[in-house]
Amino acid sequence: MTDLIHPILLGIIEGITEFLPISSTGHLLIAEHWLGKRSDVFNVVIQAGAILAVALIYRERLWQLATGFAKAENRDYALKLLVAFLITAVLGFAATRLGFKLPEKITPVAWALVIGGIWMLGAEWLAAKQPDRTPITWRVAILVGLAQVVAAIFPGTSRSAATIFVALLAGTSNRAAATEFAFLVGIPTMFAASGYELLKSLKSGNGVHEDWTALAIAFVVSLVTAFVAVKWLLSYIRTHRFTPFAIYRIVLGIVLLIALPTGG
Repeated sequence: MTDLIHPILLGIIEGITEFLPISSTGHLLIAEHWLGKRSDVFNVVIQAGAILAVALIYRERLWQLATGFAKAENRDYALKLLVAFLITAVLGFAATRLGFKLPEKITPVAWALVIGGIWMLGAEWLAAKQPDRTPITWRVAILVGLAQVVAAIFPGTSRSAATIFVALLAGTSNRAAATEFAFLVGIPTMFAASGYELLKSLKSGNGVHEDWTALAIAFVVSLVTAFVAVKWLLSYIRTHRFTPFAIYRIVLGIVLLIALPTGG
């Protein structure tokens, strides 16, 4: 039973942080600093659990896009999701081939939390000054795709924070519309990343060393936790700004920078 506590905790952390703009990868790296390092397969697959939660929440919207592709409005939106995903997939794969890997030290994550929090405060302030616009433009789609790549390369950035605030600043100043697009484009992105990591692990033979029971438990915990967290967030942003999340990031990052030993 003791061996299951850590994957349960990691599943809870992933489920809560994947879609809140506070960086799930950063929080997992911080947690693994004390709970023990997990494989890339473990981290990516439990992220897929959180993504599945979003797919379930947005199932009606996804069905509308899939069955109403003949309508210009649905077709335009779906194509923009596809373009954002393809940009992420191509550049993300290139970054992987060039040897970009997640850092094992927490210090860069702490700095990313602080810098990202300050950036969020500024972006929120600028977005509030813009008129309320909901359309997702092609510029938004392209920049959201690029933002996902940046978030993947620099843990602590937060994929949801990067994509939501890029959308807000690039022309979609409505928080609900920006959040929906950011979350929907994350579905194929993270499922593709999970599939890639699984295939790579199985091909290399590392799958035999994976604790599949722990992974399955963490996946389910992440799914359930993320479902609750996203439901809450979608209700929260209707009447609130993202400012508390920015402050949390800054405080956490500063605490980590103070508490960690040099080079930690």
